[in-house]
Amino acid sequence: MTRFTPSLLFCLLLSTTARAEPESAPSVRFPSIPAQARTTAGFVPKGWMIESQSRGDLNGDGAVDQLLVLRMTNPRNNITNSGLGTPQLDTNPRILVVAFAGRAANGYSLALADHTLIPRHTNPVMDDPLESAAIVKGAVQVSLVSWMSAGSWYTTQKKLTFRYQDGCFKLIGYDSTETRRNSGEVSAVSVNYQTKRMKITKGTIENEREHVFWKTVRASTPRCLSAVGDGLAFDPEK
Repeated sequence: MTRFTPSLLFCLLLSTTARAEPESAPSVRFPSIPAQARTTAGFVPKGWMIESQSRGDLNGDGAVDQLLVLRMTNPRNNITNSGLGTPQLDTNPRILVVAFAGRAANGYSLALADHTLIPRHTNPVMDDPLESAAIVKGAVQVSLVSWMSAGSWYTTQKKLTFRYQDGCFKLIGYDSTETRRNSGEVSAVSVNYQTKRMKITKGTIENEREHVFWKTVRASTPRCLSAVGDGLAFDPEK
């Protein structure tokens, strides 16, 4: 009878993940987004659609700005998967767009177009990484999730908050919760980049006891959204 040690289980999980990956996601050329448009539809390139939309004042001028999540609609990016996970995987990428409203009837001007913060969905045993993108209290909030049906015990939820200041959308808040499904351990991190304080909470789903730690974030200045990269891979202390 084979004894499954933790190290053996870990190796099996890794091999399962490797078999679950599709052959490859087709390469994508990202289009340029117009600098101006009369309506939000004018920011949508051919072959793309508005997947979600949120409204609110982002630059403090009282006008209603727009946050768009654009999704490519190329059927070539729908991959057939013969291994573990979903049999059909939509790898069409997304672009996060912010459009500032002009005065009177002047339409909108492009303030942000980013295709790296929201990672592309390329793993058939992993859920779609995007939970939501919305304007909340005058800031852009993007929530991402990492949940895998094979290859990892961990479930991770991340929320990144950006506020428009000094000419770009700067990261002002980061929140992450990681749950280890086999043991029930929970670890949460919350960072306020304006105060440079990080709160770390350790606990378990079995009871309400928590251990809380505080530390100072060494980041010198908040980074712009375009410099964050993949939101799921982002390290809050670097």
